[in-house]
Amino acid sequence: MPGVFEVYVKTHFSAAHSLKGYPGDCARTHGHNWAVEVFVRCKELDEIGMGIDFRDIKKAVRSVLQGLDHFNLNDLTPFKKVNPTSENIAMFLYQELSRKLNSRAVKVSRVKVSETPGAGAFYWEE
Repeated sequence: MPGVFEVYVKTHFSAAHSLKGYPGDCARTHGHNWAVEVFVRCKELDEIGMGIDFRDIKKAVRSVLQGLDHFNLNDLTPFKKVNPTSENIAMFLYQELSRKLNSRAVKVSRVKVSETPGAGAFYWEE
C-alpha cells in the first residue's frame, strides 16, 4: 500500500458569535480568537519533494478567513440558519477549502477549529 503524506498549517482569526437556543452565557454575543488547523493529504510529492506548498494552503485559508475575521459570525450567510459553533465553522472551512485545494493528488483531510486552547472540533468527510 503506498504511503500518504499529511501536511498542515495553523492560523487564527477573531470573531464574535452567539448561540441561539443555548441555555447559558454563550447565548449572548461574545468573541473568540479562533485557532484553525487545516490538514491536507498528499498522495505524491513533486520534483522538489513537496506534496503541496504550505504557501498555497495558507493563501487559500487566508482567502476564506478574510470573510470571517472581525465579523459577528451570526450575521454571515453560512451561519444564518445554523449556529456558528466550532463544529459548524470547521465544516464550513472544510467545504470551502476543499473547493479551493482538492485535486487528483491533494485533498483537504480535516479541519480543526478551537475557540479556546482546550476546546474545539474537528471536521472531515469519509
